[in-house]
Amino acid sequence: MPTHAAETEQQGVGAAARQVAEHASTLAKLELELAGLELKQKAGTFGLGVGLGVGAAVVAFYAVGFLFATAAVALAIVVDTWLAVLVVALCLFIVAALLGLLAANRIKKATPPMPEQAIREAKLTTEALRSDGHH
Repeated sequence: MPTHAAETEQQGVGAAARQVAEHASTLAKLELELAGLELKQKAGTFGLGVGLGVGAAVVAFYAVGFLFATAAVALAIVVDTWLAVLVVALCLFIVAALLGLLAANRIKKATPPMPEQAIREAKLTTEALRSDGHH
């Protein structure tokens, strides 16, 4: 026969379990809210970093242009200005053509974008499993 103390103890344990569950639920909600706030802050910081990086790239792009203009002006000391600009432009076209050829070669090597080695290994594994260890 259960005693009054045992009933009180069971009720106390049940109430404590409910409290623990409620506190765990509240804690989980607060942690999710904190994670959301942290992600918002990091996204803002990331966006600012990307914006600054794009700004730096634009300025660097113009700086490279000015370097080529400087090369043309320096070359114009020796030859006519039109010839100096033409020589620099032709050099830039040659570099662009070389880079384009290298890019085309790399793209050709990478296409089709299939994991050929992984497929080959999967086929070998499948064949090994089908043969059941017999050669």
